[in-house]
Amino acid sequence: MPTYDLIVVGAGALGTFHAYHAAKAGLRVLLLEKDRYPVQATVRNFGQVVPSGLAGRWFDYGRRSLEIYQRIQQETDLTARANGTIYIASDADEWTLANELYDRYQRVDYPCSLLTKAECLVKYPTLQPEYVVGGLFFPDEMSVEPEQMIHRLIAYVQQKYEVDYRPGSAVIDVQPDGGGATVTLSNRQRFQGNRVLVCGGHEVRLLYPEILANAGLVVSKLQMLLAEPVAGLQLPGNILTGLTIRRYESFQECPSYSSLKTPDSLAELKKWGIHILFKQAVDGSIIIGDSHEYADATQAEDLGYHTQDYINDLMLTEARRIVSFPITIKKTWAGFYSQTPAEIFEYDVDPAIRIVTGIGGKGMSSGAGYAEESIRNWLDV
Repeated sequence: MPTYDLIVVGAGALGTFHAYHAAKAGLRVLLLEKDRYPVQATVRNFGQVVPSGLAGRWFDYGRRSLEIYQRIQQETDLTARANGTIYIASDADEWTLANELYDRYQRVDYPCSLLTKAECLVKYPTLQPEYVVGGLFFPDEMSVEPEQMIHRLIAYVQQKYEVDYRPGSAVIDVQPDGGGATVTLSNRQRFQGNRVLVCGGHEVRLLYPEILANAGLVVSKLQMLLAEPVAGLQLPGNILTGLTIRRYESFQECPSYSSLKTPDSLAELKKWGIHILFKQAVDGSIIIGDSHEYADATQAEDLGYHTQDYINDLMLTEARRIVSFPITIKKTWAGFYSQTPAEIFEYDVDPAIRIVTGIGGKGMSSGAGYAEESIRNWLDV
C-alpha cells in the first residue's frame, strides 16, 4: 500500500495550499480530487485576493496570502496580478466607513489611499459620475483568473515539490490505522497516510456525514455574470462598490457601522445578499456579481442548480447604475461554498485525521496564509 506523510482530500484552493505548504516543508504528499479537475467554489468566484475586506485573523492570513501568491508567481504564472482593489463609496455613510477603514489600516501599515471623486473618475472613467462620492484604494491587492489559477498551482506543486496528484479519485472511507490512517477510494484502491486532511468544501455526505451534519455549516449560493469584452475598455484591478462597503467584515468593525441604515432603494438588493463587484479577466471579459442565498449544508439541494433571472436582473440594473460601459451578458452561473458562524470548521476525528472546511468566501483571499499556519501547527514543521 502506498504510504505518505500527508494525504489531502480535496484539491480546491484550501486543500491544495495545505498540500503546497506540507510539501514545501519536505513531506511526501498525496493530493486527491474526486472530480477530473476542481469544479466547485475555487473556480466559480471572482478571482480576487482582497484582504482589505477581511477582519481579525483572516486579514492577517490574507496579508500573508498576498506574499505567498507573489512568491509563487515569481516562479510560475499563477495569473496573479498586483493591480489593486478599490471600494467606491456612493453616499455619505459609505464614505464615512471608507475613511474609518483607511484610518485603521494606516495604523497597521497596510498600504491604502483615499481617492476623491475626481481621482476615481480619472482612474476609472467609465464610472457613472453621479454614483461616486470617493474611493478607498489598496495598491498591493491582487486578482487571478479563477478558472486557471488552481490548475497552475497544482501543476507547480507536482513539478517542484513532487506532490502526487490524483484527480478522479473519490474517497469513500478514511479509517485510523496504527497511528496513521487508511484512505479508500471508490475503486477500492487504498493509501496509507501518517496524517489525513479532509478539505471537502460543501460536500457533507461522502465522508463523516454525522460530524458534518452537526457542524453548523451553511451553504451559500452565489449568482455571477460574465459580460462580453468591450473594445478599448480597461478596468484595472478589483472594483468593489457601495453595497460591498455595506457588507464586508472589515467595514462592519468600523465605529459608524452600527448606525448604518439601509436606504429603501437598496432593500431588495440586501434581501438577496447582492453586492456589486467588477473584475476584468485577461481576455477583456468582465465578471459581475454577486448574490447570496443560504441553506443548511445537509439541504443544499433546496437552493436549486439554476440561476434566477430576477436576481440577475437586480444585479444588472445596479451595475448599470454604477458604470457606463455597455454590459452584454455572455453567460451566468451559480457557485456554492460552505461557511459557519465559527469562521471555519476544524475538527479532529482522530489524532491522524482532521477535517477543515467552511472557510466561506475567504478561501481565495486568505486560504494560502491560513493553510501555512494550519500545517505548521498540526504537523509541527
